[in-house]
Amino acid sequence: MNLLNFEHIAKTFVSRPVLKDVTFGIDDTDKIGVVGINGTGKSTLLAIAAGALTPDSGQVVKGRDVRISYLPQNPVFDGSMSVLANVEKAIHGKADHWDTTGEARARLTDFGIPDPDASPDTLSGGQKKRAALVAALLTPCDLLILDEPTNHLDSRMIEWLETRLIHMRAALLMVTHDRYFLDRVTDQTIELDRGCAYRYKGGFSVYLDMKAQRLDYAKAAERKMAALYRQDLKWMMRGAQARRTKQKAHIQRFEDLKNRDKIVEERQMELNSLQSRLGNKTIELEGISKSYGDHLLFRDFTYRFLKTDRIGIIGPNGCGKSTLLKCITGLVKPDKGTVEIGQTVNIGYFGQENEALDDEARVIDFIRDTAEYIRTEDGLTSASVMCERFLFDQDMQYSLIGKLSGGERRRLSLLKVLMGAPNVLILDEPTNDLDIQALQVLEDYLDHFAGIVIVVSHDRYFLDRVVTRIFAFQEDGTLWQSEGGYAEYREHCMANGKDLLFGSALPGEKGAASGKRAPVSETSASSGRGQHRQKLSYKEQREYDTIEDEINQLTARSEELASEMLSCATDYGKLTELTKEKEETDARLDERMERYLELEDLVEKLSAEE
Repeated sequence: MNLLNFEHIAKTFVSRPVLKDVTFGIDDTDKIGVVGINGTGKSTLLAIAAGALTPDSGQVVKGRDVRISYLPQNPVFDGSMSVLANVEKAIHGKADHWDTTGEARARLTDFGIPDPDASPDTLSGGQKKRAALVAALLTPCDLLILDEPTNHLDSRMIEWLETRLIHMRAALLMVTHDRYFLDRVTDQTIELDRGCAYRYKGGFSVYLDMKAQRLDYAKAAERKMAALYRQDLKWMMRGAQARRTKQKAHIQRFEDLKNRDKIVEERQMELNSLQSRLGNKTIELEGISKSYGDHLLFRDFTYRFLKTDRIGIIGPNGCGKSTLLKCITGLVKPDKGTVEIGQTVNIGYFGQENEALDDEARVIDFIRDTAEYIRTEDGLTSASVMCERFLFDQDMQYSLIGKLSGGERRRLSLLKVLMGAPNVLILDEPTNDLDIQALQVLEDYLDHFAGIVIVVSHDRYFLDRVVTRIFAFQEDGTLWQSEGGYAEYREHCMANGKDLLFGSALPGEKGAASGKRAPVSETSASSGRGQHRQKLSYKEQREYDTIEDEINQLTARSEELASEMLSCATDYGKLTELTKEKEETDARLDERMERYLELEDLVEKLSAEE
């Protein structure tokens, strides 16, 4: 059933077109993720869908009695009412009246709001966002609209929210930069690019593949039109007298080609490594502890950072992650212990909250306050060029900061940090409000950063991509060390019976409090459950004998399909059919390859035992 339709929606902010002729519909089973670089209108699109913002032209047609629940990017609270009262007002303003006090209070506590009866003025920005998320989730609706719901949630909350949204009966329209979250929750993707909306069937991974195909086809079509335009231009220039006899249709085609919207290559953020030299002595923490009143954050933490360390720090909201970073930078003094910083250390600190930016200052002046020039791998580079590399073109450089979107302001703050040429990067929730394109380039930059990276993040993809060691906060104030990224951390938690964030024993598990990694028994990993096997089973042997031919056939078919897709780029129906078959073929090929490796390992193991 159709819930809502966008019909030729357009929106402009201060002479800057954000949405242009956007048309699409939302059905009752759709779970849609909206992606695009910062400033392309993602939050604007959601606000228009929710009825919180009016388009300049076009209309949003909503079905009769369709209920909408909306989490805005920056929720506003009434300071004269308690947090709980604000949440209940938001719920009851859109739904039938029923007693939600108990459920709302419990959920607020679960989401890190210890006193629901307090004034919202006492809450941090992250706590306000979580309180607004509680209101949105508890409001009965047919369409749930969420703008950056994963910001300010810890990993446990994110996984809980994933499960809730996956099993939710309502339709979903959502903006988030959490790539794992998008892949697991959404089944469709809408990309906003230069005011236009492009829709793809599938989550984030499918979107990346389909977008690459769309751009390839668009570039091929542009090359054809450019060649045709050059040909028509010669035809038109054969003289005024001859032109009077030319066909009107041909002349109109020439004008259309001349005025067409040309394909513009996507600008990419370019980050060269800007760090200064780092000596042998870096940062040494010796037995540091910190408490606020009776609330212990961390205790007796000792660690000496190596020059190549890539450290991720995780834990529930409020456990002390940001405070630990501030102790390292010197912004906060520990109650006990020492922090020693080497003479060559130059720390670049990217805080969780954006620094207060002067809305009346120009973008270029804000960057020049740090450095007019910076030495990069390409030599001496000006502040203006660095702004270009961060996707701030000449017009944006001389515009006021107050005109930037939230994500653009965050990107600007990151540029200022890197302009200081740090050799130690301390990043507190860097993924908040940065678009996926910016995150991908930041990840590539960190790959080539020849210094120390210390990051607090709940973005599981970012942690898997960037860090090689994780410190996880535990309930007793100690930090548990796990080698690898977030995926390995999860495995280590399960092997040790630990909760994913606080290191407490999981229900039904025993002896898990030591924090030592439990050895994995060889017998538990074998399919024979500890019994000595002499050879492959009949079924395994038959599969092993035929699997290589099957892999070869699947590989050949995948290549054939790729060739056929290129030959029918203009036949959308046929292309969709071939794309689906190729995805299924490639998935089957991946599965067969994994099985082949398993059988090879088993054969080698049995041969060694003989």
